Amino acid sequence: MTEREHRTVLLRGGDVHSPADPFATAMVVERGHVAWVGSEGAADAFASGADEVIDLEGALVTPAFTDAHVHTTATGLALTGLDLSAAATLGEALALVRRFAATRTADRVLLGHGWDAARWPEGRPPTRAELDEATGGRPLYLPRVDVHSAVATSALLDLVPGVTDLPGYRADGPLTGAAHHAVRAAAHASITPAQRTEAQRAALGRAASLGIGTVHECAGPDISDEADFTALLALAAGGEPGPRVVGYWAEPVAGEEDARRIRELGALGAAGDLFVDGSLGSHTACLHEPYADAPGATGTAHLDTAAVAAHVTACTRAGLQAGFHAIGDAAVSTVVDGVRAAAETVGLHRIRAARHRVEHAEMLTPETVAAFAELGLTASVQPAFDAAWGGDDGMYARRLGADRARTLNPYAALLRAGVPLAFGSDSPVTPLDPWGTVRAAAFHRTPEHRVSVRAAFTAHTRGGWRATGRDDAGVLVPGAPADFAVWRTGDLVVQAPDDRVARWSTDPRSGTPGLPDLGPDAPLPVCLRTVVGGRTVYVRPNE
Repeated sequence: MTEREHRTVLLRGGDVHSPADPFATAMVVERGHVAWVGSEGAADAFASGADEVIDLEGALVTPAFTDAHVHTTATGLALTGLDLSAAATLGEALALVRRFAATRTADRVLLGHGWDAARWPEGRPPTRAELDEATGGRPLYLPRVDVHSAVATSALLDLVPGVTDLPGYRADGPLTGAAHHAVRAAAHASITPAQRTEAQRAALGRAASLGIGTVHECAGPDISDEADFTALLALAAGGEPGPRVVGYWAEPVAGEEDARRIRELGALGAAGDLFVDGSLGSHTACLHEPYADAPGATGTAHLDTAAVAAHVTACTRAGLQAGFHAIGDAAVSTVVDGVRAAAETVGLHRIRAARHRVEHAEMLTPETVAAFAELGLTASVQPAFDAAWGGDDGMYARRLGADRARTLNPYAALLRAGVPLAFGSDSPVTPLDPWGTVRAAAFHRTPEHRVSVRAAFTAHTRGGWRATGRDDAGVLVPGAPADFAVWRTGDLVVQAPDDRVARWSTDPRSGTPGLPDLGPDAPLPVCLRTVVGGRTVYVRPNE
């Protein structure tokens, strides 16, 4: 711990969101931890002993957010590279590609992100010939917004011997499966270490500027590579100011030797995007019934029940957290059946204690929700998915039909069943945007799935810590890590998820700490400062 982190800091004159005192206006930080929270009058007693006194000037102090599912380097590359998320037409996207290629003459491979043909009037992705023309014949890798399929130029495909024989290769459409993974690996192999570090710094800097104190890096051999993963962990641990990084490496574990290797990489668990299936947007999420817009297609299954059971059993025995990417209802059923089989082998109490994770878990049924609760599975979910693709006219409805689409992302049912929730973004699939994520859960497009702002906020702060096995953090109480953010915002309110009760209340007699008004038309809070472990990692310019 540095000398600066030994300093005692008093913050006063604002609102401190703490269950220890719902009326707190001040907080003391000492040795990287919260030492005290309380009222303005009591703060006078600490002022003389503080090394620094920060006048909050009415600002709100909350626990820092935890984003429980991030692809850090890809996020940084999207921030520093070609972002097609705002392209309204195919022609506009091709124009952006052409302009980007003209300005990045030194790049060995051109990298972009974020296209979504479902939003374009043309209704189709760019062809290989169109991309070859736009890039002047240079290598280009362009993943779809969900990162489960991609289009690429001929020059990039030429770098992958045998790509035309791999599953998921299509001469006339986006690449999926093994072909996509191979092309992605070739593209990322062309990134220089300097480019990678630039991207990682950009992503972590953006996270800190949004009040995010911790990110869960969901890496694995089908997503990035070991060098990228270990470089990120080293960067985060190397003394540069920024969020904490908790690493997950998604590779199957068969025994203690595999588990040891996962630990040597620096990963907390063999979890994250260990793919059981793909995504709905790319028609690769594994379903019990066919897609509404692709008759006969039910997606892709990457793991079966036996493989899930073997992985969970080996991880549990090794004291390692396991986890899976599962989106479609058939994929979620496979995870549930596999974890239940593992429980029969190692014991339910050990399975529950391990806090194994399921990423995304979008297509749930009452039976699988109950199974998550029974097995102690954490649902690591992304409310922005519903904001982006939910509703009767959204991508979910086009893929599944409106009735099935309305069952997706049932956060209220998960909470009622006692399933732990951890919120994230899956950035760069959806942007780092913690308050937007909380709002998306509170104003879910399907009303019966809405949760209170308080519950959503907890899932995006304390929930992320609990998903890593820690119950002592993500909340501003004495003894907790001093990971917090300071916000400029309007009046604090208590928002309920149900129109049958008062949605907003400013009555202080409730004893419930208030949070910003996140109504659909309300401006989101602005981050003024982010602190991680007592160390300031971001200060808004000119504040």
